[in-house]
Amino acid sequence: MKYSPEEAKSLKESYDRDGYVALRGFLNADELQTLKANLQRYIDEVAPSLPKEDVFYETKDDHSTLKQLIRMSQHDAFFADMQNQGAFREVAEILLGRAVAPQNMQFFNKPARVGQPTPPHQDGYYWMITPMEGCTMWLALEDVDEENGCVRYARGSHLKGTRIHSRTTTLGFSQGIQDFPTEDDQATEAVMRAQAGDLLVHDAMTVHWADGNTSETRSRNAMGLIYYSDRAQTDEAAREAYQQELHKSLEATGKI
Repeated sequence: MKYSPEEAKSLKESYDRDGYVALRGFLNADELQTLKANLQRYIDEVAPSLPKEDVFYETKDDHSTLKQLIRMSQHDAFFADMQNQGAFREVAEILLGRAVAPQNMQFFNKPARVGQPTPPHQDGYYWMITPMEGCTMWLALEDVDEENGCVRYARGSHLKGTRIHSRTTTLGFSQGIQDFPTEDDQATEAVMRAQAGDLLVHDAMTVHWADGNTSETRSRNAMGLIYYSDRAQTDEAAREAYQQELHKSLEATGKI
């Protein structure tokens, strides 16, 4: 997918203003089917051998409650190619306004009935990068609405600084905003319903969250891709200390 200069300019202006954009029909039916087939292959053939830090279940050891796969592009060539070259990277470079450094690719699911809410947070709080230049992509693999836990954004929140976060008990989302929701959060809330193949992209500082999955039958499968700008530097010592503390906490609570 190639964007004209005019299309790219409009896309970036919208992103810079709101802190997110929605690209409807980003993947066509054939592309989506290829992705789903490789995802199933990954779940069947790769996931069983992954370290426990890279595969989470809503209920530990119950593989029917698969919640999250992490660092997929590090474990499989198909997903490495998907993240490192092509349409997703092109969009990241347009929105960040410069060359990018791919960081992570994940699979998210909220299983029917048991999928938990995603606490309100800012991704950049976890990343520990300077300058704070990065974006997260969220690709719907099936239709998503309020019933099965669509993403919600606080429009313009990326321009209002870092919020105070504290620990949560939600597996895969260890930090959440303490004073959420404020009146401003409520006034700027954008409910992002999506159809399979739609791509949402948000800034590192955009406040976002999602409800749990209250559906009796519908899952909520999605892919996530993270890109930093090429000049963003990670505080590796702080990040490693945080990861070690998180790992100990997950083990102590029996979640991994």
